Amino acid sequence: MTGTTRSSHDLDPRRRRALVRSWRRGMREMDLVLGGFADAEIDRLSDEEMTELEAILDVPDTNLFKWVTGEVAVPPEYDTPLWARITASHGR
Repeated sequence: MTGTTRSSHDLDPRRRRALVRSWRRGMREMDLVLGGFADAEIDRLSDEEMTELEAILDVPDTNLFKWVTGEVAVPPEYDTPLWARITASHGR
C-alpha cells in the first residue's frame, strides 16, 4: 500500500487535512496505522473524535510507534476509545 485509497472529494476541509496528515507522517509504519484508520473512518468521526485525532496527529511518530508496539504505555490523555479503535484496526 502506498497511500490513501480513499477519495477526499466528499470531505470537509478539516477532514481532508486530517486524512493527508494521517498518510504523511514521516514514519511509514505510522502512515499505515493512522492512514489506514483514517481511510476507513474519517467520514464517520464525530467532532469530538476529530479533535482527538488531531491531537494524536500532533504527537511525534517515535512516541506513537512506542505506544502502538506497547513499548511505552499510552498517556492517559490519549488512552481513549478512539485510540483503542485505531490500534484495534491493526491487530494490536
